This record gives sequence, structure tokens and C-alpha cells, in this order.
Amino acid sequence: MSSNLRFVTLESFFFFFVEVATNGGHDVLVALSTIIDPDFGADIVTCGFVKDLQADKSSGEVAFRLELTTPACPVKDMFEQQAKEKVAALPWVTNVKVTMSAQPAKALAAEGLPRSLQNVSNIIAVSSCKGGVGKSTVAVNLAYSLAGMGAKVGIFDADVYGPSLPTMVSPELRVLQMVEDTKQIIPTEYLGVKLVSFGFAGQGTAIMRGPMVSGVINQLLTTTDWGELDYLIIDMPPGTGDIQLTLCQVVPLTAAVIVTTPQKLAFIDVAKGVRMFSKLKVPCLAVVENMCYFDADGKRYYPFGRGSGKQVVQQFGISNLFEFPIRPEARLYKALSAAGDSGTPEVVHDPQGDVARSFSELGVCVVQQCAKIRQQVSTAVTYDEAMRAIKVKVPGTEEPFYLHPATVRRNDRSAKSIDEWTGEQKLRYGDVREDIEPEAIQPLGNYAVMISWPDGFNQVAPYDQLEALERLVDTPPGGALSSAGNETAASAILKHAKALKEAGAAKM
Repeated sequence: MSSNLRFVTLESFFFFFVEVATNGGHDVLVALSTIIDPDFGADIVTCGFVKDLQADKSSGEVAFRLELTTPACPVKDMFEQQAKEKVAALPWVTNVKVTMSAQPAKALAAEGLPRSLQNVSNIIAVSSCKGGVGKSTVAVNLAYSLAGMGAKVGIFDADVYGPSLPTMVSPELRVLQMVEDTKQIIPTEYLGVKLVSFGFAGQGTAIMRGPMVSGVINQLLTTTDWGELDYLIIDMPPGTGDIQLTLCQVVPLTAAVIVTTPQKLAFIDVAKGVRMFSKLKVPCLAVVENMCYFDADGKRYYPFGRGSGKQVVQQFGISNLFEFPIRPEARLYKALSAAGDSGTPEVVHDPQGDVARSFSELGVCVVQQCAKIRQQVSTAVTYDEAMRAIKVKVPGTEEPFYLHPATVRRNDRSAKSIDEWTGEQKLRYGDVREDIEPEAIQPLGNYAVMISWPDGFNQVAPYDQLEALERLVDTPPGGALSSAGNETAASAILKHAKALKEAGAAKM
């Protein structure tokens, strides 16, 4: 399981497999290929997790590294244990050394991003579009849960009118610093989590109009030196206005977590936010129904009624629902958010408590769903060199389809290809070679890709435009590994690698 998952093409494995196969490496890879990632359904060899493999049959020594793409992987201990057991079971192996690591945090597509965000893997918006539902409490406790799982985390408090972060955490340095030479903001920190809030800017709260607030938010977010972060949690302000739209458009949000309460009024406002994220192609991965119930005298009570969270899940197809309680403490029932008034997040104050366990489950959900989203986005549009076709598998769909590269290039809808005033097609059919091939394809958020062509043109191609084009084929033909039958991925790849090597030797 990994976030920022980077699937490597099969061809990139060939020489690696050939190199290690002659001294027991093949046996090790075949054994490791039986370990399946529970979220993606692919083995850890195919996922490219196995690195620095060293195998020596004569001594029985085996060493390798499992490089996951997030240090917060919830199944990393399982991977390590299974890897040791599978390899140790080989008859010639006497000693197995497994090292666990994670890739450096990095944006899926850094081009066009502010420099400060290029090393941030996932940006998560925590939103409710209504005040008073405990959104800031969820954002802060989620951040510290992810940090407790081993991730590098930051929190951005996007509420300029009433910032909550300075009340909920207690950093030693409570004022943001700026580097004079670079004009970059240095975030303050509390228990290893980086923090930025207008409340730490020496102003407290602001009285200003919306456009000014949007500018302040933009400056705070994009000029902060965030460094490497696996997850940046944005505590969104209430509403669906300029500030929210600015945040969604300035940064490529990976996903959103929606916070609500059981009341019908909360559902109405939350529904507006879900629709806003949907229009901006930001997937909502979970709903948190806060202040939902309390337990007393062996019974569970729902003082505000039930159904708001489930209604959001059912109406908008969000698959993960978390119900958080009103927490009893000191013989008084009080909302979970009250735990933040002391300046210590609840998951830090009571890491073994029921609330911390609930936030841990939410954190696991965020890690898993972000990994799936990034994997889907990173592989949504690729170029198949063997077929000389662009393969498209839009996130949320089951089957891929194929497009002729020249068709994609000729259907560019930008101002360079179509006159914005008259609608006249400026790019002519004959201007694009029939055998043109893309040089690179990079994701642009969750809605489009940028395709670089040999003529120097960078084409922005939204998924919905690609879906409307004439298709080459709807199903891929049998590939080099389609005849592998019941063979493991490692065996099939090795066989194909040997065939390529022999073919190359025959040509020499």
C-alpha cells in the first residue's frame, strides 16, 4: 500500500531481473511476488517496491530493501514480516535481511506548482462549509494521527476571519518567521507537525473583504517553505465562496474529507461543499459525522438525531463514513472539540483512547484512498509504444480505451489551435503528422494531463475531452505477458527479459 504510487513499466524491470536471476535472485523475486498489496491487488514486485536485491546461493545470504512511497503505509509491518517469511522458506536461504524505506515526498506533477509545494505528496482539504461542526478539530487530530503513523505532515489554517489553530496547538514559537533573502515564510512546529495560520502572523483575526482575504491565503500557502511533506492538511474556512475556490484552483488538491453533524441544516450546507468539490474534480474520500452520540449506562444515545452523515454518503456515493462521539470527561458531557481548547490535540493527549483509535482509522482511510487516487491519476493517460496509441483509463471507470496520437493532437481546444473569438479552427489536419508520438505525458490535478509533443507544443487534455474522441480500440490486444497463464508476474517478466536479451544477441 502506498501513496504517491509510481508503477514502473515492465520493460524497466528486464535488465534488473536478468542481472539478479543467475545467483538466486529469480527465486527471491518469485517468492516476493506472492505478497499482494491489499489495496491495489498487485504484488510488491510488480509495484516496484523491491530494491537493492542481493542474493548469494553459495552462502545462503539474501538482502533487499522494500521502498514504499509513504512512511505512513498501514501495512508496512505486514509487508516486512511476510517478505522475511517467504524468502526464508526457500531451501537454500540461511539468512534474510529486509530494510524498509520510503520515497522522498514529491508532488505527482511538480510542473506549474509553486516551488514551496513541489515536495508535498498529498494535499487534503478538510471541509464542512458550515461553522461549528468541529471541522478544525478533525483537521488537527487527523494531521497528528498521520504524523503518529510516521508521515511528514503540515497543517494550513485557511480561516483568516477566525483562525482556530493557535488555540488548538501550543507551539513554543507562536509567530511565523520570514527569510529576508528569499521572502519565504518559515512555518512554526508543534510535536513535529508544521503549522501555518494567520493567527501566527501577529494579527490574530482580520477584517477585510473577500478578494483581499483570497490574496492573503494564496500568499501564506504558496510562499511558505513547507519542505518535504507526505500530507498537507488544509483546514478550510466555512462557505463555498472566493476563498474556497482560490484554494481549490491554486493547489492541486488530492482529495477532501467532509465534516458534518447529525442535524439536517448541517447536511444542506455540506451538500453545497460536496458539489463544489465535484465540479472542481476533487474526490471526497470520507465523511466524518461529528458529535454524533454518547454512551451512558450501557446505552448509546443520539441527542441530535441520526442520518446526516449517511445521507451524504448515500446521495453522493462517498464510501467511507466515520461517526465520532460526544466525549464524556470529568462527569460532564462535552463535545470532542473541547479537547482542543487546552492546546493539545486529543490524539496526543490520550493516544490509546477511543477517540484516538477512531482518528487512527480515519488516518488509515486517508492514506489508502490517497494512494488509490494518485495511482489512478498517474496511470490515467499513458503512451503504449508497442501499439503506438495513447491509453486512457479515466479514474472511476473500469475499462481503458485507446486513441491515435494524431487524433489527440489535432483535437486540441486551446487558443493556439482554435480562434477564441470566431471559433475558427487554426490547426489544420495536415499540420499534424500521422505518425506523431508524444514525448511526455504528465498529470494535471485530477482532471487532465499535459502532453508534450515533438513540435514543442504542450497540450492540456482534460479527461472529458479525451473521452469524446474517436477511439482506436476498446480492449488491449494480447501483450508479451498474456500467455504467462498461471505464472507469477516475476516469472513472466523474467521469461520475456531473457527473450529480449537473446533477440538482441542474435542481431549482433
